[in-house]
Amino acid sequence: MVSVSRSAFGELPSAGGAVEKFQLRSDQLRVDVISWGCTITALEVRDRQGKASDVVLGFAELEGYLQKQPYFGAVVGRVANRIAKGTFTLDGKKYQLPINREPNSLHGGLRGFDKVLWTPQVLSNGVRFSRISPDGEEGYPGELKVWVTYTLDGGELMVNYRAQASQATPVNLTNHSYFNLAGQGSPNIYDHEVTIDADTFLPVDETLIPTVTPRIMSVQDREHSTARSTSTRSLPHGDWHSAWRLDSSVLPCGDKELLAQLCLQLAPGTLLKY
Repeated sequence: MVSVSRSAFGELPSAGGAVEKFQLRSDQLRVDVISWGCTITALEVRDRQGKASDVVLGFAELEGYLQKQPYFGAVVGRVANRIAKGTFTLDGKKYQLPINREPNSLHGGLRGFDKVLWTPQVLSNGVRFSRISPDGEEGYPGELKVWVTYTLDGGELMVNYRAQASQATPVNLTNHSYFNLAGQGSPNIYDHEVTIDADTFLPVDETLIPTVTPRIMSVQDREHSTARSTSTRSLPHGDWHSAWRLDSSVLPCGDKELLAQLCLQLAPGTLLKY
């Protein structure tokens, strides 16, 4: 059984509109999502001892999300991650995007999907947000209709992305939550362990743009690859921005199963799969 409640979260400056909070609750999870940026502000889960903790970083008030901050919990787009030098060519035409993280365009530009008010629709087990990104918004071609749906099913939070474009355009949507499985307020995540079932990855250059040639992971070039897991303390900054090619051979269903998992190796412990 899932309950969905709706409440006011704050008002945008200059009569920009009202931001609402939607709380989704099952017997195992509680998630709070606001209509500003489709942002997850809280995700409460229980550890093995039954203790509930909020495991994502966020702010208690709207003001925190309106200030400069690293995309806490938001949906980013049209294109998540970086576009080199803010340029791409599509169907023979070159497009120039705003540069908001020198020398590249990051997470949709100066005013990406994280910095807009979405239209909500309450569902029986969740909430669906929608918006229309007009042709030319942040330099991208074509009108783009976007739907982001959050639903609960027992112990699972599902996020579904759907987009419909009026013409060819890059689209790469994701949620940008930061996790601390020890609970918000814990000092660091150095006891977390990341496991990725991947056999190859794309390294990045000094501006965090992927290089062209995939590398095969090996003991020689990546000691932690043998176990395919590593402490968060041991990975260099650039490694977190590598593009990992997930290994379909380990999938129970061949493809469409979740492959990446983030787990905290502490008693009583929490395991989060995504």
